[in-house]
Amino acid sequence: MPIRCTGPLFAGRIPFALATIVVGIHSAQVANASAVVEQPLLPEASETVPSAPPLDAPTDSTVVYPATFFAAYNPSSANDMIDRIPGVSLGGGGGGRGLGTGGDLLINGQRIAGKDNSPSNQLSRIAAREVDRIEIIRGTSADLDVRGSGQVVNVVLLEAHTRSSTSVEVNADHHHDGTVQPGGSVSHSRQVGDFQALLNFEADPRYMHQMRDEYNEAPDGSILDIIDESNVREQTAYELSSTMSYRTGPHTMQLNTLYGDSAAERDRFRDFTDFRTPGEIEHRAENELVDYDHYNWEIGGDYGHVFNDGGRFQFLFIVNDQTRDHVRERFSLENPRLSPEERDKFLFIESNQRTRERIAQSSYSWRLADSQDMQLGLERAQTILDSSLFVGNARGSSDPDPRYGNLPPMDHITNPGSTVEEMRYEGFAIHNWTLSDRMSLESSVVYETSEIAQSGQVSQTRDFNFIRPSIDYRFNVTNQFQVRATVERQVSQLSFANFSATVNTSDTERDADAGNPDLVPDKEMRYELTLEYRLPEDSGVLSSRFFLRDIEDHIGKIDASPSPDRPLSADGNVGRAQRWGVYLDASTRLGYLGLPDALVSSSLNIFDSKITDPFLGTEERINSRGNASLDFRHDVTGLGLNYGFSYRYPFNGGRYDIDIATITRNDRSESLSMFVSKTAFDGVTFRLESTNTLNSESCRERRRFTGTTMEGNLREIEHSCATSGRKLALKVRTTF
Repeated sequence: MPIRCTGPLFAGRIPFALATIVVGIHSAQVANASAVVEQPLLPEASETVPSAPPLDAPTDSTVVYPATFFAAYNPSSANDMIDRIPGVSLGGGGGGRGLGTGGDLLINGQRIAGKDNSPSNQLSRIAAREVDRIEIIRGTSADLDVRGSGQVVNVVLLEAHTRSSTSVEVNADHHHDGTVQPGGSVSHSRQVGDFQALLNFEADPRYMHQMRDEYNEAPDGSILDIIDESNVREQTAYELSSTMSYRTGPHTMQLNTLYGDSAAERDRFRDFTDFRTPGEIEHRAENELVDYDHYNWEIGGDYGHVFNDGGRFQFLFIVNDQTRDHVRERFSLENPRLSPEERDKFLFIESNQRTRERIAQSSYSWRLADSQDMQLGLERAQTILDSSLFVGNARGSSDPDPRYGNLPPMDHITNPGSTVEEMRYEGFAIHNWTLSDRMSLESSVVYETSEIAQSGQVSQTRDFNFIRPSIDYRFNVTNQFQVRATVERQVSQLSFANFSATVNTSDTERDADAGNPDLVPDKEMRYELTLEYRLPEDSGVLSSRFFLRDIEDHIGKIDASPSPDRPLSADGNVGRAQRWGVYLDASTRLGYLGLPDALVSSSLNIFDSKITDPFLGTEERINSRGNASLDFRHDVTGLGLNYGFSYRYPFNGGRYDIDIATITRNDRSESLSMFVSKTAFDGVTFRLESTNTLNSESCRERRRFTGTTMEGNLREIEHSCATSGRKLALKVRTTF
């Protein structure tokens, strides 16, 4: 029988702080002492729910949470329900290589045919009253629309001939500088017969006021200058989305649409106190205005058909379009009251990017034998990027040009824009084999061939061919303890923007970075071993995941200097690299402390890596050292109240960003967010959130060199720290 969670239960007697350390020993003891119970992938009830077709893979287990389990918590959305489940963490959405077969979220057994919708956003739009049950699927099967995840969350909605609900949320953010920005969202869900629709409109407030303090010192320790910076972003992101589905007999159809507009304006002031001239202190200021235009739309859909012999055909498609344009103007500020037209402008940067994708994928899966099934598929993807970059600087030697903000163009920037188009075809085969009652093996192979054509100042065409095999082995040692081993080869998705010159947004002394039209994807072999143990009576989950990445053609910084007196970096392939580490997670209900409705989740992530730096020839890290986190939430069900916090602690140090002229180290401080929520009259929920409660800072040390970093002539050291301050948010939500 599947594991069923039917109400708040008391946790086991294992303290969560110790549980992660002893999971290996404890699991081995349980394996020897417990009997093995066969578990179907979905509960028997799924046979009567058309929206969740039966998935018959008896080697795996599914944890089922019916809606009644969450009733005492008064959840507003499906996202609120997920938050009450120990050991569940959904990944982000979008940005991947084509559609692929990966993912960790299903709704009514179907994946969302989209790339710009994150799982958290999708679940927050579904009212809790629409959910029949939530399934945590820990196995693999050809009937699953997504693959390659340790666990998959399937949100099964209620079946009714006619139903509808509307959720409304209004919110207001209060920032440290006294600014209050409103926002809100409206979601409407409706079912009429076999047709279901979900419409959502959201206005997301994204105002920010960042403050930065910086001081620069000479190699001998003397202060060169001090900079105080204020950076204000005015932004509200608007998004309109819809999901429509229709199911009749063996046919399923789904259509998803999205339109977003997140235009923003930035107003940045810098005050300089300069000590560089002996015996003199110079004060000056500058102002930077940024006009950022960002909008995107996406249409995605899928069609599925189940044949009489159990075979399944599926077709998915996505068409999207995204524009990111911005204009930056920097002024020497003598009088803050002067209009931008009257100020002394000395820098103009206009960067334009438009990205389009057209992706289609079809697949067919069928049963090979009682214990084996197969899936074959083909994907075609077209990606087009149009980019341009215009940099004008008062220091330029050319004549002023209106196209460059009436400043002289910077003629040293090569390849300042281009059109890049990739045509990619991908064929894949996936084989699932139930080795025994407790073991399963999923193996796959992907072959892709692509052509990347670039036109503009640089014109060339390149062909690529890759084979990506993978193996996923799972062993249910007991009903609660699962071991998973994965070996796979992955190929990264290139950022076509790096093929031509791009604006530099992290260093005020650099206008642009060089492009690299010869960039190739990095390839890596991934090795993972995961141990997961679910504590008895749904009292918690312990897991540990060990990983090793062996990377070929790692993408880092290379020397792209047009001449010795103009050092310039670009993204490039720098050779072989390795990453390794462990993710340790523990989540438990505090029933043994008399708090059965309190949930604590902790994690300890430790990483290391190495690569030979192309500039210094030294062994360096390519990722952080790791982090730790602690999350707590407590539901006081009798009062309709819940509260909690989320704490993050990064392990800083040991990683440097090294390029042709600078060496930079970035550190972050610990962070804390808190919330309290109360369900009051007529199901109206009030939620108060505090983010960046500790006024956390991000700090940077940057070493600048005369000439290049290889020559080692240190010129100055920058020390800076920035914070966006504390923010309070009040949200009021109701469903009717």
